[in-house]
Amino acid sequence: MSLSLKVMLNKEKTKVLFAETSSDFINVLLSFLTLPLGKIVTILQKHKGSEEAAAIGSLTTLYKALSELDTAHFSVPGAKEMLLNPASSFRAECRKLALDVTDNAPLQYFLCENGYCSQPPYTNISMYPNIATCACGRSLNRGINFPQSRFNESGAFIISPLLFIITDDLRVAPIVAGIVQTLSDFGITDTRGTEMKRLSLGPYEIRELLNLSLTSATPLTDMVMKNNKKYPQSEAWLDHIHQHDAATESKKIVVRAFLHKSTNKFLFAEASDEFVELLWSFLTIPLGGVEFLFDSNTPFKNIDNLYRSMSNSIDDKHFTTSDIKNRLVNPKLAHGYLSKNQFLPLSEEGPPKLYYQVTEKGLWCDYSFHEEEGTMVSSFESSKEVYIKKQTMCFVSDDLTMSPSLTSRILVLNDVGIPLTDMKETEFHIGLNEALGILKASLTSKTAFTDGLIKPLLKRQSKKERIGILKASLASKTALTDDLIKSMPMRQPKSEP
Repeated sequence: MSLSLKVMLNKEKTKVLFAETSSDFINVLLSFLTLPLGKIVTILQKHKGSEEAAAIGSLTTLYKALSELDTAHFSVPGAKEMLLNPASSFRAECRKLALDVTDNAPLQYFLCENGYCSQPPYTNISMYPNIATCACGRSLNRGINFPQSRFNESGAFIISPLLFIITDDLRVAPIVAGIVQTLSDFGITDTRGTEMKRLSLGPYEIRELLNLSLTSATPLTDMVMKNNKKYPQSEAWLDHIHQHDAATESKKIVVRAFLHKSTNKFLFAEASDEFVELLWSFLTIPLGGVEFLFDSNTPFKNIDNLYRSMSNSIDDKHFTTSDIKNRLVNPKLAHGYLSKNQFLPLSEEGPPKLYYQVTEKGLWCDYSFHEEEGTMVSSFESSKEVYIKKQTMCFVSDDLTMSPSLTSRILVLNDVGIPLTDMKETEFHIGLNEALGILKASLTSKTAFTDGLIKPLLKRQSKKERIGILKASLASKTALTDDLIKSMPMRQPKSEP
């Protein structure tokens, strides 16, 4: 399967001015917003063939550390696999895409591993393997496949047929007021000397576009011209608490950290199970959820544009259902993924509506049946409240590398030549603002704690000092001198001979 894309090149044939495409391609673009960050890591690693080539800030090393952590540290056997392959709450919609590069496995539910279990299967069913146990005491890990829904076969997100204009930085708009007006709205007023080029995009090109949308300022141009430019990385800095969730700032996690005295850079921290769980939760957040958390002001400027276009430029009537746009604006975690320790402003989807019928062969049918055609499963078994076992301690580095072994961290310090005498110990109180700062830095930086936690703290301290000097200046003509003198360390006077 391939998708068609018409691109208009400038007269020098060095840049894509805009592209014209159908709703099939727009649905694929919008599916980027539904991808959990951990899923993006796996897609790009498969696409690029190596961790280094597909690195996304500190998320890649966080994912690698998770994959190497022994399953003995997890609350239930299936918890690690849930995090390594985070599910999307849009799995049903993504199965309708003309081209899906998410490697979504066929939809499965899990029954008792004992095929002859006497317990009714519809009261002992799980959405994930090795997470819960049957009433008989055995694991719910026997997968059963369901056919796709027979109903609502419209597009994934946008109704077909519609034509769209896309700019090089992924601003999107439907052509409803005429192509001239649409181009004018995007600031494109001169198309003389341009050349049209028709592209056929397969899975490789879509994965490359996903990669470029996160790393390039001109993703369409770079895909067409096969360029390999990179974004200049902006410094992560969060100067205010997310406006919707300031009330949750009362919760804090105390983290003992070790810094490099000479530079104030973060070396490693002793991370409690709560803090480890917070970091792991980053991998489960959909890309559109990141946009929502940061009010579409992220290091991924193309994704910011795509998100704003979806929110503001595409009318509600063009979406397949009345609630799909709201779900894209604030995408939730897949059902079963929210940890009870989570304090980021996240929520999860409700359980799916799964109807079943017992046939002569004992087979089931899925939610494609209407309520009157089958019986709905009333609950899904789950014994996972958290991912990691309580009292688990890990040592986390600046790039979110994680290990339960302190010696491994010391060896890393030895490799870079930092003696223990050049280390200082401090405590950080991680609340919502600090957690968001670390998350934002982890998207692009390989020093997530230094950039997302320490630098903002130093800036806030510097700002407070400047305010202190300004206030003093209102009361004293010698305020600047007085303030500087007061801030200097006192020295003992030399004694008279």
